[in-house]
Amino acid sequence: MTPDQPVIAFDEALPISAHVEEITEALRHHQVLVVAGETGSGKTTQLPKICLLAGRERIGHTQPRRIAARSVAARMAEELGEELGRTVGFQVRFSSQRSRETRVKVMTDGILLAEISHDRDLRRYDTIIIDEAHERSLNIDFLLGYLKQLLPRRPELKVIITSATIDTARFSAHFDDAPVIEVSGRSYPVELRYRPVSATAEDRDRDQLDAICDAVSELSGSLDGDILVFLSGEREIRDAAEAINGLALRFTEVVPLYARLSAAEQHRVFTPHTGRRIVLATNVAETSLTVPGIRFVVDPGFARISRYSARTKVQRLPVEPISQASANQRAGRCGRLGPGVCIRLYSEDDFASRPEFTQPEILRTNLASVILQMADAGLGDITRFPFVEPPDASQVRDGLRLLTELGAIDAGKKQAHGTVRLTKTGRTLARLPVDPRLGRMLVEAHRLGCLREVLPIVAGIAIPDVRERPVEHQAEADAAHRRFWVPLRGTGASLSSEDAAQDRLSARTAAPAAPREGAQEASPDGSDIAALHRLWTYLRQQRHQLSGNGFRRLCRAEYLHFLRVREWQDLHTQLREACSEVGMRRNDAPADLDRIHTAVLAGLLSHVGLLDEASLAKPARGKRRGPAEYLGARGARFAINPGSSAARTNAPLVMAVELVETSRLWARTVAPISAEQVEAVAGHLLKHTYSEPHWSAKGGQCVAYERVTLLGVPIIAQRLVSYARIDPVVAREVFIQSALVEGEWRTRHHFWARNQAVRAEAEELADRNRRRDLLLDDAAIAAFYAERIPADVVTVAHFDRWWRDARRGDEHLLDLTLADLTVPDADFDTGAYPDRWPAAGEELGVDYAFDPGSGHDGVTVTVPLALLTRLDAAPFTWQVPGLRADVATELIRGLPKALRTQLVPAPDTARRALAWLVDHPGPDTEPVWTGLGRAVLALTGVQVPPDAWLPDAVPDHLRVRFRVVADGAQPVVGRDLAELAAQLAPKVSRTLNAAATHLTHPGAKRWEFGTLPERISEPMPGFPALVDRVDRVGVQVFADLDAAVRAHRDGLRRLITLTTVDPTRSVVSRMGNATKLALATSPYPDVPALLADARLKATGDLAGAIGGLEKIRDGAAFGRLADVVRADAPAAMQRTVTLTGEILQLAGDVRRALAAVPVATRDDASEQLDGLVYRGFIAATPATAWLRLPTYLKAIRRRLDAALTNPRHEAEGLAVIADLEDEYAELCARFPSGPLPQRVSDIGWLLEELRIGLFAQALGTAVPVSAKRVRSALALAAQ
Repeated sequence: MTPDQPVIAFDEALPISAHVEEITEALRHHQVLVVAGETGSGKTTQLPKICLLAGRERIGHTQPRRIAARSVAARMAEELGEELGRTVGFQVRFSSQRSRETRVKVMTDGILLAEISHDRDLRRYDTIIIDEAHERSLNIDFLLGYLKQLLPRRPELKVIITSATIDTARFSAHFDDAPVIEVSGRSYPVELRYRPVSATAEDRDRDQLDAICDAVSELSGSLDGDILVFLSGEREIRDAAEAINGLALRFTEVVPLYARLSAAEQHRVFTPHTGRRIVLATNVAETSLTVPGIRFVVDPGFARISRYSARTKVQRLPVEPISQASANQRAGRCGRLGPGVCIRLYSEDDFASRPEFTQPEILRTNLASVILQMADAGLGDITRFPFVEPPDASQVRDGLRLLTELGAIDAGKKQAHGTVRLTKTGRTLARLPVDPRLGRMLVEAHRLGCLREVLPIVAGIAIPDVRERPVEHQAEADAAHRRFWVPLRGTGASLSSEDAAQDRLSARTAAPAAPREGAQEASPDGSDIAALHRLWTYLRQQRHQLSGNGFRRLCRAEYLHFLRVREWQDLHTQLREACSEVGMRRNDAPADLDRIHTAVLAGLLSHVGLLDEASLAKPARGKRRGPAEYLGARGARFAINPGSSAARTNAPLVMAVELVETSRLWARTVAPISAEQVEAVAGHLLKHTYSEPHWSAKGGQCVAYERVTLLGVPIIAQRLVSYARIDPVVAREVFIQSALVEGEWRTRHHFWARNQAVRAEAEELADRNRRRDLLLDDAAIAAFYAERIPADVVTVAHFDRWWRDARRGDEHLLDLTLADLTVPDADFDTGAYPDRWPAAGEELGVDYAFDPGSGHDGVTVTVPLALLTRLDAAPFTWQVPGLRADVATELIRGLPKALRTQLVPAPDTARRALAWLVDHPGPDTEPVWTGLGRAVLALTGVQVPPDAWLPDAVPDHLRVRFRVVADGAQPVVGRDLAELAAQLAPKVSRTLNAAATHLTHPGAKRWEFGTLPERISEPMPGFPALVDRVDRVGVQVFADLDAAVRAHRDGLRRLITLTTVDPTRSVVSRMGNATKLALATSPYPDVPALLADARLKATGDLAGAIGGLEKIRDGAAFGRLADVVRADAPAAMQRTVTLTGEILQLAGDVRRALAAVPVATRDDASEQLDGLVYRGFIAATPATAWLRLPTYLKAIRRRLDAALTNPRHEAEGLAVIADLEDEYAELCARFPSGPLPQRVSDIGWLLEELRIGLFAQALGTAVPVSAKRVRSALALAAQ
């Protein structure tokens, strides 16, 4: 050993000293060595000395934290008897102490990671020690993967991985089964006591605070020693402190410990004390530091764990159960001084069920920084990088998304093997030692000329907030910090002495400075960014004016963390130097706040939010309005932290430096921005969508409304822009159509006046002959202009400039003639278009309109309301004689191809058929398609089935339009006479009932209606029937027979229930427990309502089984019916209730199974279930389908099970049923609200049988059913 070499000795008290030879020998024979050492084993400080002893010369030793790197280097230098910086040195971010003689460099893992970019093979080291690898930070995982790639290229390189005794096998396997040397630690036994918060039923109301207080009381009777209680956050610490202080324990001090405490408050934990101390700490006390004097630990089992949210794309801090490894670490905190006790506020089974290890950071964080560094270093595709645990593909996508957002990578180009390509901005970001978001702010600041102002802002964002809020001085601290929300007055004035500065400081701290008399106090600008910069400026000024101690006192008095202020200043200096190294120079001229905000925004594009105006609405009485909400990127919603200056301004558009999810998503460090600022820096991310282009007569051009969104946030909701720059071809078409064809422009051109006169003449010709086909359409006129006007004329201004010169060559270039607008040789028969239409003994007025595409195009017949129900639709299907041939032609063209091809040409066949029908007329009630069928059969021998005709497919202008009028009422129009009758049925019914007051009745609970006729004729046809009014039964006259039959049936069953004894009590007494439990889960508001519906159901089914209900028209007939039903009612109701219980049990099983199936299946099955079981379903379900309900529900259950095992069959069946359900919905939409006709509702039950056939064939269908049968039923019902 030379005199220059240090003396290497090992402390025999350290357990690792016993393994020196073993480790040295392993280093000689293995390239990678895993050393697993428990707490207190000495591995951190002794392993570098073992490497020196083994002859290693250039040792790199990483630590996960800066403070650890400094302290470890100092401890090793002390053990070697040297000054720090000789044999042992250190390097952390922006700080270094080493020399040419340094053989051991202790550094943070981030420093070693940064060295890879300029030393790809890490040639400056022959040995690398990765300490505390079990923490699995992002940097550690990246280094472990990179070293695995590097080792084959550097066979002489030695790597030592040190870890607590946690998952060492994974590290060994990662390095091809590297040897593991385990070293014991120095710890005492710890007694584990499990005290779950709610261990018994009596503990149901017990919460975590109660459990903590009980645990503290239990430990307070033990031997001396302090108690460490782990809690998940500051709020929980405050609540626990209040609860423990309420115990009034003697000689006990409660002390909080969390990261945001001031340095003085944190230091209290380490100061000597008398009595017992109870430390309430977050998981900062779990591994980061050792709290002295701890003999007891209370572990509730929860912690806030930083986790990247793939949904909101932000880092959040949810409270989660800790892993077994973390629980053991917590327990180990009380076993360092002597035997300890750890009370876990959860069960031993709960502990055993938890994950063994905390999820590595790489699996729960954004990977943008890693991808950026890998791309800059040319390390290939991240998905192929040998991580210890590869990140999820979604995390990689999120990292790439963030880099794309920052403009760091070219999203459209990739190099070989999937490696991303960095842009110029990306290469700059990779060389800046800050988070990519913060680096992007600096790059943009340099471009905008505001780097001098943005540097301190970025430095302030990168460190914990320097502003402190001590619990006992929160109001004073807030007042001191709030001064920076507005520009400060007089901060630049120099003071003659340090004491004067302190006096002035105290006055400021007590209250904000009052404005001068007559002066207006400045309003907060709502920018935390500006407040941070003002704080920086203020501290810089005070630092120049005050001595070191005076500045320290100022920080303390203004509730500013002095050490963090120093760190802020240091980081600003280092960032300034880093920017200088990459060629970014600070600006000389001062920058305004808008430019500063724009630069900061460049790194926060996914943290932009738009104010939700609905969140500002006045809340309901008795409720408190919450904070204003903002719509964030990708559907996220957040609120501004109440301590922000922006929380009170409700700016329409904001950016947030940080989005953190705790109880909700909160935005911190917020500033208002404008849409123009977003457009300035987010052009590569903005999505522009345009409304349908339209003509602006005022502007003389085609315009559209532009909507600009940034990652889903509407930056510009609606902005009018010229469409000519977006699509000049479409803009020209709109200009010609709107201005020249439709006349929506202001002009005095002579050609236009001449053309308008010619067009008016053509319109008059078409109206006189009632032949729209005489006129050419607008497309022909547009084509006329398009042929003559140059392609670059797209606006009125362009046209005026062109026409000014073009008319000199040919003034009539754009003149239209009658030949350009009409078809020559048109023939017209005036007798084919009558003015009156005879029907129901009346002459109805007929009007004609020739306006294709409008609602009134074609023939319109005016019908008085009183005549509506007496009209038969069949005669109107024949149309007026002039259009009859066209109707017949369209009907033939609408036939299926197999029939249509036998009747070509359709116009000729139509004319022949109509001529034949003149000699062979049918009955007056025969529709035109039936007559055509007779004629076609007689003329061609082709048999056309009735359902092959498609009258609804005939164009609207060939179908008669009806205008129903009544005195003093707005006319009602439509082309479907039956639909109009149904639509106006209430009005007709009111007319009928007003005229038939001798028959109508408001309601009674027994038969008081005399004898009801089945039909009346005056003043219009009607059908009297009973009406169910729930608590009574009335009489009403209906215009529709089917509606009257349904209402009469329902009225009879209600009247029977009102006039017979209620068997409900007897039924309830005979119900089984299973049925009672099932009834409680029904959609009815309560069980009595369900039972009442079941009684109504049983009564109706019994009456329906007897039949002939439409003939029950007097009291005697009703009495006989009620007597028959009364005898069987109790038993029928019992059966109905029992079956209802079975149905509800099956429905509950189905609802519970829905969660496990795919979304498409779940949605369809949920909709089916809601259509079967709903409030009122018992009485509403017809008797024919009632007994099938259990089968339908069993079929759903079998379908859900099969969907998981046979998804292909499920998809095929779903496609079939979805199409049919859509067709059925279209059919139902044709009918007014209320009960559907019987033929239509039956199709719904046929669909239920088809579902059994598709998804549960083993259950069997009640009738033969197929998709083809259902479609046939739909076609018949539609006629």
